[in-house]
Amino acid sequence: MSWGATLKRYWPLYVISLPGIFFFIIFKYLPLFGSVIAFQNYNIFKGITGSPWVGLEHFKRMFAYTEFLIILKNTLIIGVYDLVFAFPVPIILALLLNEIRISAYKRIVQTVVYMPHFLSWVIVGGILVGLLSPTTGFVNHIISSFGFQPIYFLGDNDYIRTILIGSGIWKDSGWGTIIYLAAIAGINPELYEAAVIDGAGRLRQTFSITVPTILPTIMILLLLHIGNFLDFGFERVFVFLNSLNNQNGEIIDTYVYRAGLVDRQYSYTTAIGLFKSVVGLVLIVIGNTLSKKTTGEGLY
Repeated sequence: MSWGATLKRYWPLYVISLPGIFFFIIFKYLPLFGSVIAFQNYNIFKGITGSPWVGLEHFKRMFAYTEFLIILKNTLIIGVYDLVFAFPVPIILALLLNEIRISAYKRIVQTVVYMPHFLSWVIVGGILVGLLSPTTGFVNHIISSFGFQPIYFLGDNDYIRTILIGSGIWKDSGWGTIIYLAAIAGINPELYEAAVIDGAGRLRQTFSITVPTILPTIMILLLLHIGNFLDFGFERVFVFLNSLNNQNGEIIDTYVYRAGLVDRQYSYTTAIGLFKSVVGLVLIVIGNTLSKKTTGEGLY
């Protein structure tokens, strides 16, 4: 079928897709041209055409700056923690929800675990600040009841990474189960019926049928997660960050905000953003190649 015939036949689908296409063009692709200021000493009054070119000067400064290397280390550590501890939680939660046989109870549980996703990080931050307060927090009341001294969790570098990962798991894990539950719902019931005839229990069915069947979905989401490895999220860190915990808590996104918007180092922070994008691209290409060799599934 020719391109014209396809367009004529499926034109409603193309029309529906236009808002999404325009969104990516306007907010994703056009801004890429602004990355050129990473190679300039950008001046907002002179603009891109009038600002002097400096080549790779900002990239050299980036890797020579001790503070940036510490922040890059924080971002990598938090990214690894998020991948190891947070990524498997929606999978496990979806498998557990799939085992609930009482429909009404299952819907209630699903609603409860989905709800935190609709809270903004400002609200989540406020909730945790209240819970972890050293004077009025519920957690420290429990600690004090056992005879221990209250802990200022948000004022200690040793706890900030745990708080960031834990709050993310609580907020987004329930929402992440939706895709996995949809993948599980698409499994052919005859596979389970055959397994029951062969004497397989629920646990055996889960690991022999459910998990292998949804493995392609898991790999696709894992690759997307790897592509955003350095993009942990500005707001989820910024609401918890303060001068007492920023040694282990500050990441590239919050540093770009502080150096770029507050200190107006536009070219330098654009170079950092470009570096982060290149790293993400390299990671997703490597991950996709390994995935296709091991499982036969990939993004492309």
